[in-house]
Amino acid sequence: MTGGVEEQIDQWRGFVRRRKAISAADVEEMEDHLRERIADLEANGLDAEEAFLVAVKRMGNLDEVSREFAREHSERLWKQLVLVPEADDGAGGLARWRELAVMIAFALGAGLAVKLLATLVDDEFVLVRNLAFVVLPFLAGWFAWKRRVPWRVCAVTAAVAAVPLLAVDLYPFETTGGPYPAPGMTGVLAFTHAPVLLWLLAGVLHTGGDWRSHDRRMDFVRFTGELAMYLALIMLGSMVLLGLTAGVLSLAGVDLEPFMEDWLLPFGGPGALLVAAWLVEAKKGVVENIAPVLTRVFTPLALVMLLADLVVLLVNGPLTTVDRELLILMDAILVLVLFLLLYSVSARDPLAPPGVFDWLQLALVGAALAVNAVALTAMLTRIAEFGFTANKTAALGLNLVLLVHLVWSAWLLAGFVRGRRPFAAVERWQTAYLPVYAAWAAVVVLVFPPVFGFA
Repeated sequence: MTGGVEEQIDQWRGFVRRRKAISAADVEEMEDHLRERIADLEANGLDAEEAFLVAVKRMGNLDEVSREFAREHSERLWKQLVLVPEADDGAGGLARWRELAVMIAFALGAGLAVKLLATLVDDEFVLVRNLAFVVLPFLAGWFAWKRRVPWRVCAVTAAVAAVPLLAVDLYPFETTGGPYPAPGMTGVLAFTHAPVLLWLLAGVLHTGGDWRSHDRRMDFVRFTGELAMYLALIMLGSMVLLGLTAGVLSLAGVDLEPFMEDWLLPFGGPGALLVAAWLVEAKKGVVENIAPVLTRVFTPLALVMLLADLVVLLVNGPLTTVDRELLILMDAILVLVLFLLLYSVSARDPLAPPGVFDWLQLALVGAALAVNAVALTAMLTRIAEFGFTANKTAALGLNLVLLVHLVWSAWLLAGFVRGRRPFAAVERWQTAYLPVYAAWAAVVVLVFPPVFGFA
């Protein structure tokens, strides 16, 4: 088969995977049938693309297929929504029990690593800058175990991750003076950008080592959004539970704070991350019913927020007087808009025709571009007035990276809503651009400190 047909099959497979009634094994079986039909049609004289279209049509409507699977396998579907497998589930149940046990082992390992780090390190800043390096490797290890990633890929990923680890620990970062010393700006930038780089490196293992696959990258984007949702719910529930428990114990004269600082926080934080990741993987498809609703709620709200921010920037006087903290907040808002765009794209049915929400999404990207342009102009004005610093250069670089991403996203979205290109082009651009963020984070962590004298 040609590369174009393989790409179309990848899109079809990604579409089928989003039907929660269809398991991964069912998808593989359906793909085998599809390929057999394509081969038969090609043998009868059709070219590859015509054979694909005819074969897909003969496979039937996928929504109908999902409903048929749900009717025929309703018992299996409900069991997939249960956290703990039943005793009579056979080999599948044992596999899920084993996966749960492995996840708990990785969670305990991450907690022990954080506890050991807190015991050996007295400097709070050393603890903070190394926290991601002792927690994320356990999540990445769980990815590697679950995806059966080849050891060579794991070794290369670990070697690449060791570079920022050595940088943040061996670079001679300067600290501010006074009774409460604090790290300089290059140190803060390195500490905040290193987790971004580590997370994207962990994504290589989440893809099973197939990081060139756009479909696998989009799965990681979807996983990231769902992980944030699960983690927020777990943390909020834990806060309520701990607050009630601490209130009851305080009435009995028991102080829970030492236990929380010494044991609960070191083990609870990493444990919540691993449990949330396990829930996302175990319950694929369940939260995807919520994701489209959330994106449709927050997209218009984000559009209103961006328009208000744009007005604030324009009426705040000369651009040289725009407060630096306001520009930093603008960057944070643009990053949030980018996450909303990514998650909206990941949750959308790629074969559905353009609709009102797609026009709203295009308006959101356009508003983000307008805010980005004003913020970028303000940054360049401030740099021309006061010169380059590490934080100004980092903010400028992030704005430029976001600008390229948003401009091309807007161009592709405009072509899609006008019926001139498929939605797959929009989706592929989001995943193709992810390595740029990893490269920029690496530059901030590795290059900025020596360029700006570790100040």
